[in-house]
Amino acid sequence: MKRIVLIAAMLSAAFRLPAAVERTSLDSDGGVAGWRLLPQDEVRDARAMMEAGYDVSEWIPAVVPGAVFTSYVEAGIEPDPNFGDNAYRADRKKYDRNFWYRTELATEELPAGGHCWLCFEGANRRAEVYFNGERLGGLDGFMDRGRFEVTELLRRDGRKNVLAVLVRAPKTPIANHASPTYISSAGWDWMPYVPGLLNGITDDVWFETSGGVSIVDPWIRTKVPSKGEGIVSLETELCNHSDETVQGVLRGVIRPGEIVFEKPFRIDAGQQRAVGVHPREFPQLKIADPALWWPNGYGDPNLYTCELTCEVGGEVSDRRTVTFGIREYSYDFAEGVFRLSVNGERIFCKGGNWGMSEWLLRCRGGEYDLKVRLHREMNYNMIRNWIGSITDEEFYEACDRYGIMVWDDFWLNSHPNLPDDLFAFNRNAVEKIKRLRNHPSIAVWCGDNEGVPLAPLNEWLREDVRTFDGGDRWYQPISREYGFSGSGPWTNAHPIWYFTAYPSGFGEHKLDGWGFRTEIGTAVFTNYESYRKFMPDPDRWPMSQEMLDKHFFGRSSFNSRPDRYFATVEYNYGKASGTEDFCRKAQLLNIEANKAMYEGWQHHMWNDATGVLTWMSQSAYPSFVWQTYDYYYDLNGAYWGVRKACEPVHVQWSYADNTVKAVNATLRGYEGAHVTATVYDMEGREVKRYSREATLTVHPNSAVEALRLPLPADGNLARGKRAVCSSSGVTDYHAAEAVTDGNTGSAWSATGGEGEWVYVDLGAPTRFSTIVLSWESEVAARYDVLVSDDAETWRTVHVGDKGSSPIDEITIEPVTARYVKVLDVKSWQPGRKMALYEIELYDTEAEPAGLSPVHFIRLRLTDAAGKLLSENFYWRSNRLGDYRALDGLEPARLDVRSKEETVGAKRIVRTTVTNRGRGVAFAVRVMPTYASTGEQLLPAVMDDNYFTLLPGERRTVTTEFDAALLGEDACRVIARPYND
Repeated sequence: MKRIVLIAAMLSAAFRLPAAVERTSLDSDGGVAGWRLLPQDEVRDARAMMEAGYDVSEWIPAVVPGAVFTSYVEAGIEPDPNFGDNAYRADRKKYDRNFWYRTELATEELPAGGHCWLCFEGANRRAEVYFNGERLGGLDGFMDRGRFEVTELLRRDGRKNVLAVLVRAPKTPIANHASPTYISSAGWDWMPYVPGLLNGITDDVWFETSGGVSIVDPWIRTKVPSKGEGIVSLETELCNHSDETVQGVLRGVIRPGEIVFEKPFRIDAGQQRAVGVHPREFPQLKIADPALWWPNGYGDPNLYTCELTCEVGGEVSDRRTVTFGIREYSYDFAEGVFRLSVNGERIFCKGGNWGMSEWLLRCRGGEYDLKVRLHREMNYNMIRNWIGSITDEEFYEACDRYGIMVWDDFWLNSHPNLPDDLFAFNRNAVEKIKRLRNHPSIAVWCGDNEGVPLAPLNEWLREDVRTFDGGDRWYQPISREYGFSGSGPWTNAHPIWYFTAYPSGFGEHKLDGWGFRTEIGTAVFTNYESYRKFMPDPDRWPMSQEMLDKHFFGRSSFNSRPDRYFATVEYNYGKASGTEDFCRKAQLLNIEANKAMYEGWQHHMWNDATGVLTWMSQSAYPSFVWQTYDYYYDLNGAYWGVRKACEPVHVQWSYADNTVKAVNATLRGYEGAHVTATVYDMEGREVKRYSREATLTVHPNSAVEALRLPLPADGNLARGKRAVCSSSGVTDYHAAEAVTDGNTGSAWSATGGEGEWVYVDLGAPTRFSTIVLSWESEVAARYDVLVSDDAETWRTVHVGDKGSSPIDEITIEPVTARYVKVLDVKSWQPGRKMALYEIELYDTEAEPAGLSPVHFIRLRLTDAAGKLLSENFYWRSNRLGDYRALDGLEPARLDVRSKEETVGAKRIVRTTVTNRGRGVAFAVRVMPTYASTGEQLLPAVMDDNYFTLLPGERRTVTTEFDAALLGEDACRVIARPYND
């Protein structure tokens, strides 16, 4: 029996705790409740089913909390829905209906007390609760809590008690009609439709006891007038369940500090009243030199507890423990851009969106600790709970512990319709606020994803936050506008795009610029080790487009532009020889794009930019889009790009203007800091003519330019040149100059297709032999490239009769001309507009002096004493994005040695990798494996990966994982460079 006892030792004998105040889990893993389920229309006699001893041999073992479909999966009735297209083969009609849940409880296994309660934290979408044949009440919405007294219904004659719950499934359409519910359960562009739409008992169930007066929703608020003072106040409801007036005392102790208070109360029979504990009557609640709660990177996320005890007649009637942090949020706008502060200090927000913790609600308990810890390890300080799809307390507790702020949405998407039941929606909103408001991590409440809640909900939600959270947190009606810089794009771009004006998002009332972006992302392909866990025939090449689409790398996820991702990998690193080779090359794109995303925002820190959240930072379903670690917790290239970029103290280089900046997202400054920027060729030799160093002061919470590298332009002859087009002005597109801005993230679009054109004026006759066209998508079935000396008489140098692809690299006989035109001759489909990101022109004979086709930049930032604060590494090419010369690196020779120790329940492995070869060991991937099988060992937390070693250099990587993962096996760490 899993029993969670809510009482503990008291400060003095006056705090007496009879055994009556207890809580017992009725979750399916708690050892008390053996839940089973069956469709409602298959239960022939519901009344008979509520009797003890009823035959449930044909019922399915139920997972509580969880979804109906999950129970069928766990019972082995449905094949693994993560694999292949299994999720799409399930019969929806089998699950899109109502289900009975049932369990029997022995009274002697339940705690005894004066008053006995059955408690629910949520069911999706509605539920009716029965106990021993009596209807106790209902739940309406997945955050609607229920607390039902069963004192008089408990059987004391030896027969078991029967708890039955009828769960009514959500009705389609889901968004926003069925809210409050899991909006993405009907499918999104990152997870499939869930059969049953996640119907079920979706949150915790427990049995608890109390005396005649209960503590209801205690609420602790804090203020921080200065860093040397914290002010705490408390409000709580007390409910008298008896039929007579009672008097008692509410006692509390705050730890650390052993701050004690007590307040008498009097409550009439059957009444519930508020009791406040405030500093004006309890001056000890003004705490000197408090341990403040800070977001990750700005300080420690210190936590306090407040143990509350309600005493009546000298005995404990109820007890609650509240964990809280002393902090104060504040908000302002600078030139219209939203800014967030904690304890009087501006916070540069870096984080990611969570769609779901797991698409079948299988993330529970300690797994949240792992997920949120990985966000701390990436140096994030914010998670957006997209459309409020995470309801578990463990998520918020982990965010509290790790200093991760939460941007918390309510359950509305931008669809132009209201929920079918406004009052149920609003009741759930109030329940959510009351249940979660003590968490110091919650920083923003948001009404709607990419839309403003329709009347009357917007004002209802605003008033809910003002009333039930005291206005302590900001209410933002829409996630991407009115102080924010839009949402998206959600596809990969060359690093230069994130630095140059500007990486525009979408939204009617968005701000232009970097600003605060709540969504921006890129597709992220997995490593091969994960790929083969969920993809049939993993070594098939080319990959199955149909199966890729089932895992959101096709039309099902068009926003991620998988065609562009594939084309970029090939153009950057060459044609892959197979699936494993493609996965390996893709990690370099993942690193580069995701690192640049954050560094681009930090380049403009407080100069317009105030925060950026990637779409998405964790994986709810095995897929190839929008993740930093994948579903299996492999830390792929995106993770390492983000982790490096988001270091609290960081040195970075801008591909756009060659500046090197020191970024300090902490409250500590560094005088006499030193930056070195060293450029190396592909042999690992320093190219001194391009290397630089500087000494500077790095102020707290700032980004300061240290130096500028004298690197030559990338060889694109069209960069910055005048462009002329046949038409333009399409919404969300740029003028013709977008095709020559050196930025593969900005696009020009004509108003039509066939016959439309754009040309580049090079300013003078110029020789070139290579043309690179970056198309928005498959636009033209045929196009021509023409040249001219006067922009009137044109001659054709290339016919694209196979149509446009995301990146067309065209080699022609060298030609000299001033004007270069791209003409859409025939569109793929009527009405398709011609759109181009970039026109690049190169002369293969013009290479910059002293630089190999691909070269490396290593940055180091040290303090005045020479202590390393940050190190960063880049690869750069003479032709924008063309790194194919890396294939010519000499094969690396590595020496790998590991030492292990066990610390508590953790195994710590320290692996030293040494480059014994004569050349560069590029992008070394370190991977822990099971010694007996060679399979990857997961989950594991590591402190470094994908690093590059010059000849003779070494790097030590620390890996931590649960020792129990090994069993009788051993760990073997392997290291593989890109040039193996």
